[in-house]
Amino acid sequence: MKTFDLIKSDLYRYTGEYSAMLLLEQLLLNEGFNYMFWLRLASAASSRPMRLVLNHIVRLKQRRFGFVISPRTKIGPGFYISHIGTLAVNPTTVIGANCNISQGVTIGSNHGQAATIGDNVYIGPNVCIVENVTIGDNVTIGAGSVVTKDIPPNVTVAGCPARILTDDASLDRAARYIRHPWSSNTA
Repeated sequence: MKTFDLIKSDLYRYTGEYSAMLLLEQLLLNEGFNYMFWLRLASAASSRPMRLVLNHIVRLKQRRFGFVISPRTKIGPGFYISHIGTLAVNPTTVIGANCNISQGVTIGSNHGQAATIGDNVYIGPNVCIVENVTIGDNVTIGAGSVVTKDIPPNVTVAGCPARILTDDASLDRAARYIRHPWSSNTA
């Protein structure tokens, strides 16, 4: 996807629509969208001088908002940061489309590759995802969970270590917090 389309998809996740006025409003009032706007631009910068300037802006935003996501991180369309607060994502992380990430989340690795996260994944507050795990599509990860093993698609997990919740009601509600999902049809 082109940079503008990624920004548009992120805006849609926040507002359910898109316009130049909404773009300006979200840039001014929403820290998560503001950060992703600059991160998307820095990720796409092709010239060295532009990349340096945009990376500097991203670093300033990191200090201001507490979000640490590298421009090298692969993030699909429709990314949503729900609240301002400490957030650390390893640059080798791969994040799919329409993912929500909450405050206090850490996605890291001490041994190389970090997590691969599928589409339509909700990551609750204070979740820690450790090492090279794969998280399937349509997953909800409950607050305070520690994910150390792969998670299959279409489930809700919670706990330390994270375990699949087995009651049918919670399984039917996996990824229920993904509002305004972006798709190519939305464009």
